[in-house]
Amino acid sequence: MTYMMTIDERTTQGQALLTYLEMLKINVQKVSTPKPRRGSLEQSLDDIKHGRVETFSSADEMCQALGI
Repeated sequence: MTYMMTIDERTTQGQALLTYLEMLKINVQKVSTPKPRRGSLEQSLDDIKHGRVETFSSADEMCQALGI
C-alpha cells in the first residue's frame, strides 16, 4: 500500500515523526514541490523593490543611455 503525506520537516513535530517512521523501517520518499510561478506583475514589483529599474525623463534620454 502507498500513502502520501505532507510533513513539515522544519517543525519539531515533523522531525519527530520522520524519526519515528525511520525507526519503524518505513520507506520515506522525499518529493519537493515546485514553487508556484510568479506573474509578470509580481516580477515587476520585485524588480522595482531590488533597484533593477532605471527611470528616464524622456524617450530621447532613454535612447541616449542605451546607445541607440
